[in-house]
This record gives sequence, C-alpha cells and structure tokens, in this order.
Amino acid sequence: MQEYLRPTYTIDCDAEPVRAKAEDLTRGLETPKEKAVALFYFVRDQIRFNPFSPAEQLEYNKASAVLARGNGFCYQKAILLAALSRASAIPARLRFADIRNHILSEEFAARMFGSNLLVYHGYAELHLDGRWVAATPAYDLKMCQDNGFIPVDFDGERDAKLHRNAADGRLHIEYVKEHGHRQDFPWEEILRARDEFVAALGIDVGQFMAKWRSVK
Repeated sequence: MQEYLRPTYTIDCDAEPVRAKAEDLTRGLETPKEKAVALFYFVRDQIRFNPFSPAEQLEYNKASAVLARGNGFCYQKAILLAALSRASAIPARLRFADIRNHILSEEFAARMFGSNLLVYHGYAELHLDGRWVAATPAYDLKMCQDNGFIPVDFDGERDAKLHRNAADGRLHIEYVKEHGHRQDFPWEEILRARDEFVAALGIDVGQFMAKWRSVK
C-alpha cells in the first residue's frame, strides 16, 4: 500500500495547501471511512465541475492547482481526491475508462466534432476496510440539479460511479472500455489516447485543439 500513499508530481499530497485542506476536512473524524466520505463530498461539491478547465500542460492537473483553481473536470477532481486521501493516510489511486455521454451540452458536443465518446474518463479508488472502492466526484450537486443528473453519492463501502440514466430516465452514461488503475497520473498515455481518438474522427490534433479553443 505504500506506493498509494506517496506523493507524485500531480498527486502532490505533500503540498502544504493539500495537507492543510485534508487536515481541516477530517478534523474530529476517527475512521478512514468517515474521512474518505468527507473528502469525497468536498471535492464533489466545493470543486466545481468544469469540462473546459485548463489541462494542456501537466502542471494544470496537479492536485494543488485544482484546489487553488476551485474547479476541474473528471480526472482533475479525481487527482485532487486521491491527493487529499493520501494526505489523510488513506491509500488512493486513479482509474480510467472510456465512456459515452448521451446528454452532452451543445457547446461541448461542438468541441467534440459530434462525438459523445470521452476517452480516459478518470475517477479515484480508495482503499477502505481491506478493499478498493470507486469514488467518482466529477459532477457537483448544483450541476446535477441544474441538468437533471443523478448525483453520485459515496458511503465508503459501495462503488460510486456515474449513473447510467438521468433523473428523467434518459440514457446518460455508458462505460464502454476500462483502462484499469494507475498509481500516478498517466499523462503521456492520455495524450496518446487523445491523439488516437482524434485520428479516428478523421482530423488532425491541431484542428481538434483549434476547434476546442475557439468554441465559446
């Protein structure tokens, strides 16, 4: 378990702001499970979900950067949750999967050239009571309420992943391919996956990134 407690460049659980926030959020709590739940709900609801959060440079994805910014998308929020957990002596790692989001906003769909496949969606796994438990803090409660999504709740015992259906029954999220867990953030692997996804759309990366930056 020691490798899942160590700091890395992105999961910088040794950064003073991360350590201080973890201590503040878990003060007075006794069990790892209680601490994990408190950390999860902080990241879920106090770090706003922002699919357009800057991510082009590795430093933008550091847990301390996400904490300071106060917003992030799926794997950025997972990185922060992993860092806060490690700072609280809870082993944590990252997990990735390709998903289809059937309820994309018009703006986001335009940036995706019409595709609803999201490669390397990221979430955290925390080691509690002798086993790994999935924790997906991506969508904050306000976003869920505003868009009719079912919030992901976490009790430290059951896997907490994105719901298949929205509140009105519409198909929302499909998990289509698992990529397994990682001790650290696999930056180069994610860049390769992005390039392969863009190539499959029949466009080059430069065109994709220009479109991504231009849509308002």
